[in-house]
Amino acid sequence: MDKLMADLKVQIIEQLNLQDTKPEDIGDDQPLFVEGLGLDSIDALELIVLLQQNYKIRISNAEEGPKVFRSVRTMAEYITAHQV
Repeated sequence: MDKLMADLKVQIIEQLNLQDTKPEDIGDDQPLFVEGLGLDSIDALELIVLLQQNYKIRISNAEEGPKVFRSVRTMAEYITAHQV
């Protein structure tokens, strides 16, 4: 799972064009929204696209979003649990 989290950090930076952010700047359990990286609802849509394009995973229930995108670790756990 460490490799997946490292990959996700790079993908998040690329997908959201976070030019001043390095993968090591993002903690595994750091909140992605508000007080953490400060992402917003537009960024959430980009993260959904990232999951669909890179991992062929769709979030079917909108209520899952806040739990899935809480941190890099929660994203990795969701990917691990839902990949075929």
